[in-house]
Amino acid sequence: MKIAVLGAGAIGAYVGAALHRGGAEVHLIARGPHLQALRRDGVQVRSPRGDFTARPHATGDPDEVGPVDYVFLGLKAHSYATAGSLVRPLLGERTALIAGQNGIPWWYFHHLAGPYEGQRIEAVDPGGATTEVLDPERAIGCVVYPAAVIESPGVIRHLEGTRFSIGEPGGSISQRCLEFSRMMTAGGLKCPVEADIRNDVWIKLMGNVAFNPVSALTRATMAEICRHRGTRQLVARMMAETLDIAARVGSHPDISIEKRLAGAERVGQHKTSMLQDLEAGKQMELDAVVAAVVEIADMTGAEAPTLRAIHAATDLLATMPAWDPQVVAPEVARMGEAS
Repeated sequence: MKIAVLGAGAIGAYVGAALHRGGAEVHLIARGPHLQALRRDGVQVRSPRGDFTARPHATGDPDEVGPVDYVFLGLKAHSYATAGSLVRPLLGERTALIAGQNGIPWWYFHHLAGPYEGQRIEAVDPGGATTEVLDPERAIGCVVYPAAVIESPGVIRHLEGTRFSIGEPGGSISQRCLEFSRMMTAGGLKCPVEADIRNDVWIKLMGNVAFNPVSALTRATMAEICRHRGTRQLVARMMAETLDIAARVGSHPDISIEKRLAGAERVGQHKTSMLQDLEAGKQMELDAVVAAVVEIADMTGAEAPTLRAIHAATDLLATMPAWDPQVVAPEVARMGEAS
């Protein structure tokens, strides 16, 4: 089995290392110092489950790889629409695309029976640009539960979790899903094939749509948000509104808000990916995680007042100049001295 990992960041490199360990032919596509380290030293995984090093092929040029059986997309969702030049060299007649993204995927209403079947979500498929690059017929849904960070170039710190749920948008238990699941399992990961992957999308999204934007607005960790009475209530309202929107498009995740909050609190002093992106001066994943949910609320007539308010605030935040505490703190101190 030949697999390309396009966007071999923290999660992508972790998946690639596991697949390589399981016996797959893996090609990591990365760039910069991270790519140089992958070429020189392989993927060095540091994990509470045991450290290991894998040495799959690493390159910055997809043409060097050619067509593969599977492309695991480790890119941020907002990069999909412009990734055509990177994806096309990897596509053969039957290549499957496994999108390990947060939030609502561009394929969400593909093969979803009901009044919204085939509906395009502008926030994640602007003008159909994502669909043009990533044919939904190739898509295998994927919900990523593990957390990992790049500790230094080529070094992946795996924090928790090993589950990658996958499934066909149409609901079948396909051979291509089963084959990929077997290879992931051989590499030491959990990869259940779900008949209704959209339920997993909403379970993960319950946390992302609430904790990610609130953490970006407050600079707080997940535990801090949970332990503050006001923000805990705020997050609970956002989760309730998200479950209402999910129900309107036919999904009924079997998880309570309190259980979701308790799980988030157990994660501890962890900064969400959105807060990490904000602090690093990178584009936040607002479109897939927040804007797409509000768009579905518009589509279905859901009120969702809390989600809409947080969306407005984070949308404005994304337009503001980068906030650098090393610059701001001395300036605030000088203002105090002057007064």
